[in-house]
Amino acid sequence: MKKVALNGAGLLVALFAAFPVYWMISTSLKPSNEIFSATPQPVPTHPTLAHYREILTGNLIPGVSFLDFFLNSALVAVSTVVLSGLVALLAATAVARFRFRLRTSFLIMLLVVQMIPLEALVIPLFLMIQRLGLYNTLPSLILTYLGFSLPFAVWMLRGFVAAVPKELEEAAAIDGASRAQTFRRVLFPLVAPGLVATSIFSFITAWNELIFALTFINDQGRYTLPVAMTFFFGRDDTNWGPVMAASTLFTLPVIIFFLLVQRRMVSGLVAGAVKG
Repeated sequence: MKKVALNGAGLLVALFAAFPVYWMISTSLKPSNEIFSATPQPVPTHPTLAHYREILTGNLIPGVSFLDFFLNSALVAVSTVVLSGLVALLAATAVARFRFRLRTSFLIMLLVVQMIPLEALVIPLFLMIQRLGLYNTLPSLILTYLGFSLPFAVWMLRGFVAAVPKELEEAAAIDGASRAQTFRRVLFPLVAPGLVATSIFSFITAWNELIFALTFINDQGRYTLPVAMTFFFGRDDTNWGPVMAASTLFTLPVIIFFLLVQRRMVSGLVAGAVKG
């Protein structure tokens, strides 16, 4: 009975979490008369793709399509994932394998940075971006998101690197492998699950962020998807069909990315928890 109760509770939690996603997809397939019906139905009676065609073929603002916003977000998110993975792996290797002054202070600083509210950093980061000449450019967002994702990535990957026995690297060196070859052929494959887990965090951070994207970008053609979503909401009314269709398309890349790496992500999280 205890196992049945636990499984039932888990099922209820899963249904509670999945219902908003289901309702979003269901609403995106309903015609307008069903959306605003006095008795909304959980399943579309007359499903339609009209809302998807509307947002994919039209322009949210003059001269800029939904696909343009999608490409901007994809460029920022992918760049953030690649750069954070590379820099975090190198930093984690240095922290785990070498002893240097202020090493402990550096690790503590990584945790302190995670405690600072993002809203408190908007103005100082905005001034820094202006001085660097990066205002109204996508690299300003990439650098900002990189700074937010690196502390978590470095701290997590440090446990993976420390769990790799040094004897493996020493054996590779005895066999004639250089430091670069040892890093690429021995260390990198063993910490790959950790890289996948941190990549999920970096991708979601860059894909969903709104405040900095709205602050650092002034050119509407360079807006990312979270900013573009605000154009669907009017002052007096909201057309919920296109909103739900756009939200579904906005969510798909995260779901696809998660499904592609879920096995490595689970093994990475468990390994980091046990060996870290």
